[in-house]
Amino acid sequence: MEAEYNEHMLNVDLHCHSTISDGLLTPAEIATRAHRNGVDAWALTDHDEMGGIDEARATAKQLGMRYVPGVEISVTWSGRTIHIVGLQIDETNPQLIQGLYDTRHGREKRAQQMGDMLAAVGIPNAFEGALRYVGNPKLISRTHFARYLVESGVCKDINEVFRKYLVEGKPGYIPHEWSKLADCLRWIHDARGVAVVAHPGRYNLNQLEMSTFLEEFQQLGGVGIEVVTGSHTPEQYLEYAKVARRYGFLASRGSDFHAPNESRTELGALPPLPSDLTPVWRDWF
Repeated sequence: MEAEYNEHMLNVDLHCHSTISDGLLTPAEIATRAHRNGVDAWALTDHDEMGGIDEARATAKQLGMRYVPGVEISVTWSGRTIHIVGLQIDETNPQLIQGLYDTRHGREKRAQQMGDMLAAVGIPNAFEGALRYVGNPKLISRTHFARYLVESGVCKDINEVFRKYLVEGKPGYIPHEWSKLADCLRWIHDARGVAVVAHPGRYNLNQLEMSTFLEEFQQLGGVGIEVVTGSHTPEQYLEYAKVARRYGFLASRGSDFHAPNESRTELGALPPLPSDLTPVWRDWF
């Protein structure tokens, strides 16, 4: 009973981003902020990139905070973009390193096309503007464009930018073919990690599509889903807790923090997981 209590009482944040991908703070700054907010165990999960892990781990160790090496991998499934978080990975694994390299390839060309599309609707120099926010030019993303469009006064906030320009059917959206789900899970397993579906409530999947996806994910060795996340509403906490129970998934918790005054949820500020769910970190600490 004591072990279960401790698992659920830990303040665990297993999803956030730094300047290595599309965050605005360095890995060390993110670690320091998490620690200041009372986080006990933490993972940096940059998009398709593990370049911040050494700095993150070293800072967490210095602060006395438990650290979980992680990465968020972009997947194309049935024409949709899905994100899979790999946790407790071995970041030196050559298959994972190569897979992430292949996944990142093409982001810069896509970004230039996005800039051209935005220029065609009267927003010039968006590509150059987005580059000012990029810590790693190989990982330029829609979020970097969104920050520039807010800065230049085109929109009042990032959510408005995405809604008007950067989602499917809007003038700045360029689709991209990411990794395959089977490849993604194989890389995570090769690196001795565990695979977790990131913020499942964000995907525009109907009930049948979501069921089909989760069944395939589970058949390929996926073991968890994010239940309590900064990308979910309180109603979705309950909805995906039910999903975790139905499939027997381990449950994860993560803020999806990107930047102060920009993210919906601060590091370490989420409510705990429902007490009957098994945390993904159950055997880690």
